[in-house]
Amino acid sequence: MVRDLSISLSPEEAADKEKMKMRAAKKLGVRIGDIKALRIQRKSIDARRKDVKINITLSVFIGEEAPPAFTPVSFPDVHHAKRSAVVVGFGPAGIFASLTLLENGIRPVVLERGLDVHSRLKDTAHFSRTGELNSESNYAFGEGGAGAFSDGKLYTRSLKRGNVRKVLSLLVQHGADEEILYESHPHIGSDRLPYIIENMRNTIISHGGEVLFGKKVTGLIRRHDETVGITTSDGCEYMGPVILATGHSAKDVYYFLSASGFSLEAKSTAAGVRLEHRQSLIDSIQYHSDSGRGPYLPAASYSFVTQVNGRGVYSFCMCPGGVIVPASSEDGHMVVNGMSPHSRGGRFANSGMIVELRKEELEDTDPFAMLRYIESIEQKCFNPGFAAPAERLDDFIAHKCSSSFPETSFPRPLVPVVMDDVFPPLIAESLREGFKAFDRMTRSRFITRDALIIAPETRTSSPVRILRDVAMKQGRGLYPAGEGAGYAGGIVSAAIDGTEAALRLGGDYAY
Repeated sequence: MVRDLSISLSPEEAADKEKMKMRAAKKLGVRIGDIKALRIQRKSIDARRKDVKINITLSVFIGEEAPPAFTPVSFPDVHHAKRSAVVVGFGPAGIFASLTLLENGIRPVVLERGLDVHSRLKDTAHFSRTGELNSESNYAFGEGGAGAFSDGKLYTRSLKRGNVRKVLSLLVQHGADEEILYESHPHIGSDRLPYIIENMRNTIISHGGEVLFGKKVTGLIRRHDETVGITTSDGCEYMGPVILATGHSAKDVYYFLSASGFSLEAKSTAAGVRLEHRQSLIDSIQYHSDSGRGPYLPAASYSFVTQVNGRGVYSFCMCPGGVIVPASSEDGHMVVNGMSPHSRGGRFANSGMIVELRKEELEDTDPFAMLRYIESIEQKCFNPGFAAPAERLDDFIAHKCSSSFPETSFPRPLVPVVMDDVFPPLIAESLREGFKAFDRMTRSRFITRDALIIAPETRTSSPVRILRDVAMKQGRGLYPAGEGAGYAGGIVSAAIDGTEAALRLGGDYAY
């Protein structure tokens, strides 16, 4: 017999399976010895009051063992499949597109401009240490895409767009912890994601697919208004229908698509800074305790949003216990991002703090107007060696250049600036008023002398959208997908979008 129930536990009780079982037995009125297994279906933290509770929905197996938490996907061998497809880009959209093709008997041939994930680990570490950028192997380009070195956040609002459970289950099948199946805000961690990505690549290759690195796509092969393949910078051609999953930093792709006659448009996005606090401060604010989170609660996160003159200002990609990294993909452009390991055990907490940018407000109306706007910020923030503009948060509020900086996780040098000098007034003033609002929400604890802002956070989403409905009318064979296409934001939504692109391709080429 299986009984479902919801219980509210103390953090200590939630960390102990035996105590959880005792509470479940008492609530159901059964003997504890009759409970063979517990299966957590949903878990969330209620920190609205000082007495923090863990809310858990359980399936209790009484007198019977629990079945597996999910059914692994069984992939066919496609070494000799009659159908194949080209997947350009091996970030979340490209990975899940490839796995979906494989599952449906279509041989995926993956072309990734960057390097494998373990080579990327070396290149990004070298970049952080020396400021020497590899323009094809960095935090944006390479196996796993920009998500490979993120916090691995898997929370999404795209529940109606596709099978979120299957995306999470495939991640578990390839090495992620089962906790991502039930945590309300699941994450994997920047230290574990690379190995999961490698396992996914090995699944594709072992079943007959192909994954090629150092393959920068430079154009499409078109015949009678149909995309039948692509060309690469080394002069090779790869034939088949194309899933284009190149991510939001592959700007060259937008330009060759436009030159090929495909329709693109400027897309609204957001930009701002990375804000860093001591994690201990965030713990004390969020858990309402000067003593911090204690031994049973995770590093606290936050999610802030406000309106400044009708414009959204909000936190983005919050990384508890994390670090800020230089995330540029080209010389002359400064970009920062955040990441954190599975444990989230670092001393600092960081988050993007960004301002809504609307395409309707741009002076130009061409497809690349927002891209140019974002590039102008990145270029203005650039310093040799990828030193980043920075300012203490309280100095930013007071329009003062900082004379010194607190300790930080950022590995490159910092350059003292007044952020109003590197950002357009719309962004700087909106951020300033937004920070004041967040300070009021936290009883004047958010704006501190030890909080630091580092600029700029500009790769929140693509500033260009590929009009794929129009592309389909222009001929078969091209399937733009993921963040780079302008239809997703985050690991799970990009994975879902890549999955849907593969299913559309399979349906179009079924026989």
